[in-house]
Amino acid sequence: MAAAKGYPFLCLENPLLDIQAVGDAALLQKYGLKDNDAILAEEKHMGLYEELLQNHDAKLIAGGAAQNTARGAQYILPDNSVLYIGCVGRDKYADILKETCTKAGVHTEYRVDDVQPTGKCGVIITGHNRSMCTHLAAANEYKIEHLKQPHIWSLVEKAQVYYIGGYHLTVCVPAIQALGEEAAAKNKIFMLSLSAPFIPEFFKDQLDSVLPYTDYTFCNETEARAYSKSHEWGTEDVVEIAKKLAKLPKKNTNRPRVAIVTQGTLPTVAATVKPNGEAEVKEFSVVEIPKDSINDTNGAGDAFAGGFSAGIVQGKSLEESMELGQWLASLSIQELGPSFPFPKKTFTSSNRS
Repeated sequence: MAAAKGYPFLCLENPLLDIQAVGDAALLQKYGLKDNDAILAEEKHMGLYEELLQNHDAKLIAGGAAQNTARGAQYILPDNSVLYIGCVGRDKYADILKETCTKAGVHTEYRVDDVQPTGKCGVIITGHNRSMCTHLAAANEYKIEHLKQPHIWSLVEKAQVYYIGGYHLTVCVPAIQALGEEAAAKNKIFMLSLSAPFIPEFFKDQLDSVLPYTDYTFCNETEARAYSKSHEWGTEDVVEIAKKLAKLPKKNTNRPRVAIVTQGTLPTVAATVKPNGEAEVKEFSVVEIPKDSINDTNGAGDAFAGGFSAGIVQGKSLEESMELGQWLASLSIQELGPSFPFPKKTFTSSNRS
């Protein structure tokens, strides 16, 4: 358990148990799946998860974007630093999810839904392709009443940095807003990832209701352009979009907002609002690793956010936090799925690659 001061880093989003295994064309055909796709599960897919567990030596990963970020941050931070909140079912998958998080050092406070099963994502690896089949289920059932329980809210009050995955904007906006208000009132750090292009496209109002709370806004270039398009900014230029994101209205004026846009192997863009109201842009080159060392790029953005957040939790500068984020992302893509090597590696600026 954590010390009385609580967990400094709190993450909220949609927990999924990733069940990953190497398969073949016959397995894909059995469940009507394509070799490189991401779909939501239908009734015909429900047997997939148990089959992967029983017959394909599946690897279990505590998934969901922000849960990946939580594990990434804890990989770097001291023990008992990270708390993750979301909703699971009352089943063995939830037990596996909790155990996986515990092994990674992440403390969980799940809401348990008695109707829906735990969300899970079956991942079939065929060569360099991956077919993902997601059953959200209980992940969609989070309620603000869970967050407001005294023993949960006391942990919220003790946390210093909040990280919200954008997928949660489809689930429980009031919970995000409650964390935003707590952060703004007490000058804590509030981070939000846009998570996917469909969030600014189809959940524009929900996103805009929480962006005023953000001290750090994360997105990749596709998500940035989707935001620009949905808000009729008339530009696809990543630097210009980063500036505009940074300069959006902000509740807590004691902190400048930083908008961060990742671009794969292209430089990461960070726009910071200065006291004069203008946005200063810095670009950070990505240290590429040999292609034959890349195993799986899924979750690289989550890993980057985990490393960057760990730097901010530790009081590091933007530049140092950026290095941590890029380093952790480079470790993650050399693993299967959004995971990290054990025994743990330790960051120094000389071992970025």
